[in-house]
Amino acid sequence: MTNQTPQPVSRLERVLAYMVASVVGLSILAFLAVIIATAMGVGDNDGFSRGVWPPIFILPLYGLPTGFVLIIALMISVGARRSREARRDRE
Repeated sequence: MTNQTPQPVSRLERVLAYMVASVVGLSILAFLAVIIATAMGVGDNDGFSRGVWPPIFILPLYGLPTGFVLIIALMISVGARRSREARRDRE
């Protein structure tokens, strides 16, 4: 008879999941902020080069690829845990 009780999610998986959600969420919000600001005319007369706009403008450039790498790391972590559980249950 196999053990059907689910194993709790590891701390690493939980941290990776929250990191993915926060990095991708912030990047999407920054992307939307740039779109809305452009529609409102902030980009006129080089308005995006001053103030808080340069970091907001750059955030999606680095945040979305970082989120993709974190998703890959999360998938590898979950796959390794499931493989260990399957191997343990076969014994």
